[in-house]
This record gives sequence, structure tokens and C-alpha cells, in this order.
Amino acid sequence: MNDVVLHCSNLSRVYQDGDKSVAVLRCVNLSLLAGEKVAIIGASGSGKSTLLNLLAGLDEPSGGSVVMAGQDLSSLNEAARCELRNKRLGFVYQFHHLLPEFDARENVSMPLLIAGISRREACSQADAMLARVGMNHRLTHRPSQLSGGERQRVAIARALVARPACVLLDEPTGNLDPASADQVLALIDDLGEEQASFVVVTHDPAIAAHMHRTLELRNGELLESE
Repeated sequence: MNDVVLHCSNLSRVYQDGDKSVAVLRCVNLSLLAGEKVAIIGASGSGKSTLLNLLAGLDEPSGGSVVMAGQDLSSLNEAARCELRNKRLGFVYQFHHLLPEFDARENVSMPLLIAGISRREACSQADAMLARVGMNHRLTHRPSQLSGGERQRVAIARALVARPACVLLDEPTGNLDPASADQVLALIDDLGEEQASFVVVTHDPAIAAHMHRTLELRNGELLESE
């Protein structure tokens, strides 16, 4: 656990609200090591989802830098950032963002197909990951045919199927029953043993307690949780 897989330095994000500037994040610093699991807690509206979007390169910071796999995201064009995310990063949104016209297997296999893996192998790996989140009985169902919790499990499988070095999760178990949440935590543990790293935004103290360390976003700053 010596390699830094994701690092941000003096990260800030300021939004304009009419004539006012609202600083959501100020001088946030974080280093995530290989195999490390970090929980980020904080009140609603404290900037947790904003921070995840910045760490993933989905939003531009107002200041500071994000380095993923040794590459400064600000130095990459959008195509290069997309390629880096595809190869190195998994992201589970608070709302699943599944593609409605594709079934569960097709949604989960999408990152592998984009990476150039054959359809046959991509579908095989997708089926295996869906089985690990308890969704092997719903492979050919589209999102509209799934419950909210089932859609979230498919989204989690999609984020994990390529075995990324780093996974960012925004309230990943918010729509899951306790048994399904336990399955997801067990999967995080399994992948952590394979040196995958996780940043988990959560309101659930049980999820936070499951991580190696817990940080709190408070007044725009990322602090050790008390």
C-alpha cells in the first residue's frame, strides 16, 4: 500500500450565484493509496458529490490539481481523460445513470467494449460481475424492468467490471436493502485485497466504519473525522 493512485492538492471549486461567489471546496488535499478504502462524510450540500466529480475529472476545479495514475488531469485533453477513466477509474453515481436502451449485461459490458475487449469476453466478464452483486437472474432486463435497488447493483457492477485501480462511489448503498448492501461491501473487500482503492461518499455510519479511514467535508475543507 505504498503507491499513490489518486492525489489532489489544494483543490477548490467556486460557483457564481448572481453577484456572489460561493466556495464549495477550499484547499482540499487527499492522497489515496493502493488498496486503501476511504469514507467521506458530511452534511447534505457540503460538496461531497462535487469533490467526487473533480477527482474523476468530470468537472474542472477552480484551483489546485488532481493527479490520477501519475497524470495531472488538467494537462490532458477530454479524449485522454476519458481513456484514463476507462482504464483506471470506476464511478458509481448516486443515481445509476444506466443506458435505458440496453439490458443489464450490455450496460455492464460497455466499459470493456470501449476498452477494445471482444464482445464475447466482455459479456462473460459482465455476467460474472453481475453474479457477484446478486444480479445473475436479471441479465437481460432493461433498467425500466428493474427496481431502484437492482439498478444500483447493476451500476456498481459496471463500475467494477474492468477492475479499476480506483473506484469512486457516491452513496452506493443508499437504495439497497441490508442484504444487498452487505454483498456490495463484501465485493469492495474482495477487490481491496487485489489492491483496488475506494473513495466512498456515505451518510451511513456502518459503511464509514467499514473503511480504513473516514474524512469529513466541513465548511469546504476535508478534515479527519472526529
